[in-house]
Amino acid sequence: MAGPLSGLRVVEIAGIGPGPFTGMMLADAGADVIRVDRPDGAPIAPGPVDVVGRGRRSISVDLKHPAGVEVVLRLAERAEVLFEGFRPGVAERLGIGPEPCLARNPGLVYGRMTGWGQEGPLAQAAGHDIAYIALAGALHLVGPPDAPPPPPVNVVGDYGGGGMLLAFGILCAVLEARRSGRGQVVDAAIVDGTALLTALFHGLRAAGRWSDAREANLLDGGPPFYRAYECSDGGYLAVGALEPKFSAELLDRLGIAPEDSVRQRWYDPAAWPELRRRMADLFRMRTRDEWCALLVGTDACVAPVLSLGEAPAHPHNAARGTFTEVAGVVQPAPAPRFSATPSTVAGAAPMAGQHADEILRECGYGDTEIADLRREGTLAR
Repeated sequence: MAGPLSGLRVVEIAGIGPGPFTGMMLADAGADVIRVDRPDGAPIAPGPVDVVGRGRRSISVDLKHPAGVEVVLRLAERAEVLFEGFRPGVAERLGIGPEPCLARNPGLVYGRMTGWGQEGPLAQAAGHDIAYIALAGALHLVGPPDAPPPPPVNVVGDYGGGGMLLAFGILCAVLEARRSGRGQVVDAAIVDGTALLTALFHGLRAAGRWSDAREANLLDGGPPFYRAYECSDGGYLAVGALEPKFSAELLDRLGIAPEDSVRQRWYDPAAWPELRRRMADLFRMRTRDEWCALLVGTDACVAPVLSLGEAPAHPHNAARGTFTEVAGVVQPAPAPRFSATPSTVAGAAPMAGQHADEILRECGYGDTEIADLRREGTLAR
């Protein structure tokens, strides 16, 4: 298998949300990720359309059977990493928590993905992305000042502060384990990871350069030079001309005369509401494509707001191969890029239990034992 993580063996206890994103990142980079599915677990999007589930091998095990627990422990013996996304205490009750896994393999990195963390007053509470990013302070950063902040889908918490941070933590611990032979537990909480993503804004706030009010700050849509505008055809244009030289380029191309008061008030927060309205009126005079022809690719720092359907076909994305196609499904290509050990998508998401026999044989199970596991219901048929 290609990629910088080739040779890294990972066991993923199947779940939803950020955990599968961690598995996708590791698999894209070349790790052999074995996903332990539940016999009764129906994926949200089975087969090739389960983009986040790509690149794995799958075994379907009933962890309510002692023999199923033994399968997972034997997988842990041969792996460098095992990670799960249960509420705190569930893995322990199932018999696959850190203690028995590390007893079998003292060098194992045991990753734990939760919303609230392994301890704290909310540790046992249910939750989803929007609640985690709300408590971390990130949700309050976005949206208009006179309306509730809109949920930025689940990329900030589940994937940015959750799955990506877990992948980073796992690889940090793998490096340590390879040096010392000592494994450890990685506690990745979405609320912690999302809080980490807000580090810049805590610094700006401490310096008096960030207000708790929304649309009043440099990066939250407050300035006329950093927000999205509607065009005459209903499309949108993203403008990010932060620095004076970029704003000068933008204003020049928009035909704003040097003597126009807009230029003198451009960086005055008190003038921003009026300037936003003026710019909005201006951008509504042409279509998105007309504005793109004038502005995109210049130092005006402008880009079209593309839909998921449009993004893969954009000439820049097409030239870079930012998107790929796997089993007929268009999806993001692996990232980042490596010059010597390029990442590839190993294949579409497996069906639950698809690779059970080969995985069990690698763990030392014989054909008779595998047949017994199926007969007693430990493995999905």
